[in-house]
Amino acid sequence: MADDYDEEFGELGLVIGDFNIPSRASDLPPQFKDLLVPNKVQYVFCTGNIGNRETTDWVKTLSGNTHFVKGDFDESKDIPETKIIQIGSWKLALVHGHQIIPAGDDESLYTFLKEMEADVLITGFTGVAKVSAVEKKYIINPGSVTGGFNGQQQSIPSFLILEFKKEKIQVFIYTLDGDVKIDKQELPLQK
Repeated sequence: MADDYDEEFGELGLVIGDFNIPSRASDLPPQFKDLLVPNKVQYVFCTGNIGNRETTDWVKTLSGNTHFVKGDFDESKDIPETKIIQIGSWKLALVHGHQIIPAGDDESLYTFLKEMEADVLITGFTGVAKVSAVEKKYIINPGSVTGGFNGQQQSIPSFLILEFKKEKIQVFIYTLDGDVKIDKQELPLQK
């Protein structure tokens, strides 16, 4: 009976990053702040470029199990450049993405993912939410949660919720384009 329950309701992970507070945005959009409250997810995966300690402290309140990597504008020396996290049958690699050239290129990201020996690469940096499948592996990017992207352009504020199940991950892509919109993708485990 417990296995049926686990398969029906998987653990949840928030994928969030590129806040750039206060340099490019003053705060999260209020619509997202209302949705992102403590203890609704089991994990938080932050792709970096948070911006200030207050925002970092707020992210830590969302789950007792938070994972951070360093963005190109993060100054803390305590945050790693990359991180590997195992959740059930899934091995996740977390990186900001500024280290990968050309930025946001699926082929370069896939090469990095293979080097990390993971099933899923969580990366940020581009400011655009994206979910890609490459050679039985997945690359996911939450975009910029504030929409305060790279100084050249604004992006649509976004974040992701992952629901981990034994054989698949459900990805819920939250975007704020006038209203909060939610798109869904399914990533089957492929070994």
